[in-house]
Amino acid sequence: MKHRSIDLLRLFVFPLAMGLAAWSATPSAVAQDLEEVTYLLPAPVTSTAFAPWMLAQHKGYYKDEGLNVRFIAARGGVDVAKQVGAGNAVIGGAMGDTPIIVRANGIPVQAVAVLGAGSLTLIGTKQDSGISNLTDLKGKTATVVAYSDTTYYAFLGSLEKVGLNRRDLDIQAAGPTGVWQLFNTGRSDAIAGVPDWIVNVEQTGTKVNIMPREQTFQSMAQAIIASEKVINDNPELVQKLVRATLRGMQDIMQDPQAATAAYVQAVPAYQGQEQWVGRTFELYRDYVYADQKVLGRIDAERLKAVQDFYVAQGIVPRAQELDTLYTNQFVDAQ
Repeated sequence: MKHRSIDLLRLFVFPLAMGLAAWSATPSAVAQDLEEVTYLLPAPVTSTAFAPWMLAQHKGYYKDEGLNVRFIAARGGVDVAKQVGAGNAVIGGAMGDTPIIVRANGIPVQAVAVLGAGSLTLIGTKQDSGISNLTDLKGKTATVVAYSDTTYYAFLGSLEKVGLNRRDLDIQAAGPTGVWQLFNTGRSDAIAGVPDWIVNVEQTGTKVNIMPREQTFQSMAQAIIASEKVINDNPELVQKLVRATLRGMQDIMQDPQAATAAYVQAVPAYQGQEQWVGRTFELYRDYVYADQKVLGRIDAERLKAVQDFYVAQGIVPRAQELDTLYTNQFVDAQ
């Protein structure tokens, strides 16, 4: 089976140069009297991480809200935030921690929903490795995609929870392919990355143990971000976009296999890879989306913990007022 990896250097908060790619509704939808909306995503729409958005598009959830959404891939989450903050798009996708990073540079965006109560970073070890908890990683080797990536920061946060730091083990930045291949071939003892990479390893026949959520640092999942101006001037539009996108996420949570069938129709590049997609959706459901009492709701305490950690690690120079980073007005109004 052909494995797919997501380039997190483009997917999350640190941009890489790449061409723009658009994904828009069908001509028949455009022909109707629908409001045109440009929605920026931090990477190409074919990344499975954007399945909630693609399902919402494919199943007509945006159309139900009177919207014709055109998706454009930007150059990472920071670029999305810059463009949204500048008014070049009314809405965008990034990580829930993106406002922590960009508001320090004066970019006036807020998270208006976060897709899940769990972290997008999973920590995996092989079931026959004898590593059963994070403390067992002392003196071991672990792979991450890059040292300037959300998954790396989340991994450091998890180590800190058990009294370890980056000097207690050999952490290797291996890129979006090496991050799982080095782990799979035994050249690293652990992997810190997105669900997709765990499934890549599983599909080779390797049995993977995923560290329980309660043992790991719960950094933020993917988020919907908007500028303060759009939030204030056009809250109804933001409400519609949030509502439709969360319906796509809910479809995956309720029935990953049915969502897989719909997703493969929406993104034909995955035809023949239904098993891989379905398993990936199961991990998103169980580890990322799960246990969010109100779909999309941002937990202020969790966001504060992430910001405090980022300041302590020197990832951002100073903390921002917490209520400037997010609003729950749109998810609470569902």
